[in-house]
Amino acid sequence: MPRTADIALVSERRYVGREPAADDWYLRNILHDDRLLTEALAARGLSTERVDWSDASVDWASYRLAVFRTTWDYFDRFPEFTAWLKRAERLVPFINDARTVWWNLDKHYLGDLERRGVAIVPSVYHEAASPETLPELVARCGWDEGVLKPCVSGAARHTYRVDAANAAALQETLAPVLAQEAFMYQPFVRDIQVGGERSVMVLDGVATHAVQKVPKAGDFRVQDDHGGTWSPYEPTAAEIAFAQRAIAAVDPHPQYGRVDIVRGNDGAIQLMELELIEPELWLRSKPEAAARFAAAIAAAVP
Repeated sequence: MPRTADIALVSERRYVGREPAADDWYLRNILHDDRLLTEALAARGLSTERVDWSDASVDWASYRLAVFRTTWDYFDRFPEFTAWLKRAERLVPFINDARTVWWNLDKHYLGDLERRGVAIVPSVYHEAASPETLPELVARCGWDEGVLKPCVSGAARHTYRVDAANAAALQETLAPVLAQEAFMYQPFVRDIQVGGERSVMVLDGVATHAVQKVPKAGDFRVQDDHGGTWSPYEPTAAEIAFAQRAIAAVDPHPQYGRVDIVRGNDGAIQLMELELIEPELWLRSKPEAAARFAAAIAAAVP
């Protein structure tokens, strides 16, 4: 498929080439955010089109730049996605940089950030096919309760609350996955069920806006896939500074990212996730932020 625009907004097949049904609020939100970015780029003389990363007919070399936006199936199609990434990074410049994308694909990156001085939710890694059982892991860490999640994942895939009472049953349930995938184990952050998770958007190094995501009653997962809700949030000066420092700790410098923070069990700000591949940016909650995002993209166009 030949290029018909300067910039590819990289998405996936569920979200490309169709208009949302009347009740499809999810796709409407995606298109709203991408429209704001498209209009801001058009104001700078740059045309865009939304492209499915897995479409074999796409001529990636014909674009001046490719911007990751909503590749929200990559963790379910990981071998296919990484094979595509290896091919495409030789053909077109990426934002964020391909080196950053590779690094951010796997949650082992949190250990790198901790070594660079970023306060993270304490994290212990359980590598694929580890001889250590989940009951042994829980006992070793000593937390009353923890959360187990894959190192390559999204949308709370295979994410569970774990304690001494359910670890053995979960070991049996997850045995096929534990044999193939690395996991991480973190203490359960109690504030998630009160204050939720705060997501600070950082565009070209500057925090532009934030949202607060809270789980539905009785749950701990803040994603809307699981009934979580969000609202605009005014971050504190300390949260803004933390988010900007977290982004600044990444090399190469990300043009955009989302910093998901929580109040740890000690009350301190801690990093839960640093989303640099395909973060939802909630531009629709701060439309003027699209102009800053577009400026960062435009500056990177060859």
